[in-house]
Amino acid sequence: MQRVEAKSIRPGYKAIVSNLIKFAIVVFAFYFIYAKLRSSQDLKDFLILLKEIPTIEIVAVLSLVVLLMLMNWGLEAVKWKRLVSPIEKISLWKSVESVFCGLTWAVFTPNRLGEYGGRVFFLSPKRRIIGAVAMAVGNIGQMVLTNLFGSIAFCVFIFRFKTPDSLFMLFLCVIVFVFCAFLMVFYFNIKWLNGILLSMRFTRKYKKFYTILARYRKAELMRILMFCLGRYLVFSTQYFIMFFWLIPSLHFEDVLMMVSILFFVQSNLPSLDLFDIGIRSVTALFFFNFITDQSASVVACTASIWLINIIIPAILGSYFVFKLNFFGSPKHH
Repeated sequence: MQRVEAKSIRPGYKAIVSNLIKFAIVVFAFYFIYAKLRSSQDLKDFLILLKEIPTIEIVAVLSLVVLLMLMNWGLEAVKWKRLVSPIEKISLWKSVESVFCGLTWAVFTPNRLGEYGGRVFFLSPKRRIIGAVAMAVGNIGQMVLTNLFGSIAFCVFIFRFKTPDSLFMLFLCVIVFVFCAFLMVFYFNIKWLNGILLSMRFTRKYKKFYTILARYRKAELMRILMFCLGRYLVFSTQYFIMFFWLIPSLHFEDVLMMVSILFFVQSNLPSLDLFDIGIRSVTALFFFNFITDQSASVVACTASIWLINIIIPAILGSYFVFKLNFFGSPKHH
C-alpha cells in the first residue's frame, strides 16, 4: 500500500521540481538581460544616435533587420529538424520552439552551452544525449564556414593593412589553405570521429550516444552546410544594412572583410552570450578603425544587432521554457 502511495505522489513532486527549474531558468535569463541592458553604454549611445534620424527610417531599417533575425533562426530551426530526423521526427513548429528555448538558456551559460539543454529537452528522454551530438554536427558546420571565410578575410586584412614581405604572406596563405582544407575534410568525414571514439576503451561504452555520427552521409552534410551558409549570409546582411545605414561612406568589400573577421574572432573567443556585447564592441572597434573613424556608429551597429539577434529571441524563448518536461516525454502541441 505504501509503495502505491509513493508512486502516486512522485509525479507530483516531479511536476513541482520541473516548474521550479523552468521558473529559475526564466528568472536567471531575465535578470541577466535586465542587468546588461541597464548597464550597456553601447546601447545608450545607439539610442542617442537614433535621435538624429527620422522615425520612419528607423522603423523601416530595424524592421528589416528583425525580419532577417526571424529568417536566421527559422533557417536554424529547419536545420535542427533535419539534424534530428535520424533520431526522432519532430514538427517544424516544435523545432522552432526548441531553438528559441535554447536561446533563452544560452544567455547565462558559458559559450552558449545551455542552448544544447534548451533544445534537447524537447526530444524524448532516451534521445536527448544523442540529440546533443546531432546539434554538435550542425554547430561544427557553422564553425567551419565562420573559420573558412574569417581566415581568408584575415589574410586579406594582413595584406592590405600590415604590408608584410612576400615570403611571410606566402607562408600565411599556405597555413590558411591547409587550415581551411582540414576543416572541410573533417566536416565531410565526421564519421571518422565516430571511429576514433570507438577505438578508445573508455569512450566505447558510450557508443550508443555517438554512433549517429556515422549516419550522416556527405550529401546530407552538404545540405546541412547549405543551411549554415544561408544563416551566414543572413546575419552578414544584417551587418551590411546597419553599417551602410549608419556609415554610408564605407565600401562593400571593406565591410565584407571586417564582418567576416568579426565573426571569426567572436566564434573563437570564450564568452557568455550576455557579455558578448563587450567583446563584440572591442573587436569591431579594433578592426573597423582601419577603415573608418566613426567609432560611435561602429559600436551602435554591433550593439543593435546583439540586441536583435540575441536578446529579443531569448525573451521570446522564455515562453517556450514553460513547455518543457524534464522528467518525461516532451509535451505535444
